[in-house]
Amino acid sequence: MRWLLPWLLVTSSILQVFPQNAITTVTTTSPPVISSVTEVYTRTQYCKWPCECPTTTPLCPSGVSLLTDGCECCKMCAKQIGEKCTEVDICDTHRGLYCDYSRDAPRYEIGVCAQMVGVGCLLNGIRYNNGESFQPNCKYNCSCINGAVGCIPLCTDSKPPLVWCPNPKQIKVKGECCEEWVCDYSKKARKTSPRHISSAVYGGEIETWEKNCILQTSAWSPCSKTCGMGISTRISNDNAQCRFMKESRLCDLRPCEVDLTRHIKPGKKCLAVYRGEEPVNYTLSGCTSKVSYRPKYCGLCLDDRCCSPYKSKTIEVNFRCPEGTDFSRKIMWINACFCNLSCKNPNDIFADLAHYHDYSEIAD
Repeated sequence: MRWLLPWLLVTSSILQVFPQNAITTVTTTSPPVISSVTEVYTRTQYCKWPCECPTTTPLCPSGVSLLTDGCECCKMCAKQIGEKCTEVDICDTHRGLYCDYSRDAPRYEIGVCAQMVGVGCLLNGIRYNNGESFQPNCKYNCSCINGAVGCIPLCTDSKPPLVWCPNPKQIKVKGECCEEWVCDYSKKARKTSPRHISSAVYGGEIETWEKNCILQTSAWSPCSKTCGMGISTRISNDNAQCRFMKESRLCDLRPCEVDLTRHIKPGKKCLAVYRGEEPVNYTLSGCTSKVSYRPKYCGLCLDDRCCSPYKSKTIEVNFRCPEGTDFSRKIMWINACFCNLSCKNPNDIFADLAHYHDYSEIAD
């Protein structure tokens, strides 16, 4: 009977393949075979072509890689350890992650980002696992990737003073992790300053002692507008709390309604300083200064040079409004201007990449 066993198995298979009406015409002494129902599964297609990507590139958090998705279509923020992943949403390979589909058998569609087996890291006597993120201190966020440690600085908002500060330095602020930039005026001006600037104006040091507090005051920032009324700021700790605070004053580099090119002398390319013939009143938000002034303005050049203040002071101006209310504001009073190639557009978002220069504005 052993030779009949293969034949019976083949017969059972044939009976499962034929339709039911065909089976009725077959007679056999064997018991009827009941076929098992197999689930028909259609795999979800996550990739779609042609590619449909967002108009803007996603902004990933610090330490998360920006990668091309699994469809080779769009940029995406890579999935991190423990997050769900698919053929589209891929795991962060830069962190040594892969998509583990073992829990989704037999479909193998949706997985979980898991860590590849790799070498850990040893930093300052502490061992970290491969792919682990950690902060060795408040200034850095680091990751261990297969034996190598990569760190991202967290103190990214602190920026040094720009062209108006010849000697920037960082100071520690109480209660804060990241240092702040201030301008160090304790150093004398360099000999490369403009020839027409007297060395006498650099004589005094801004850094002084008062009630166990080192008083420090930065230079005024460039005016926020190239013509008309703008705002200039500086940082100072000259207060009862000895805390660094931002101060502001109004500034008016040049009038917008005056064509200064007509005042440039024949044969010259620059007008360093302009001053109107008649006194004028400052106006602010519909209010007018009580006193008339004849201020100096910085001029302009016909070439690539621009004119900016290098010596100024701050005055208090009282305003009177139409409804009868009064108020006062600090305003920059220009004493002298300097025409140079270090032009800065206040609306230029790349202005923070400017280099330091060998002169600064002297202000009281």
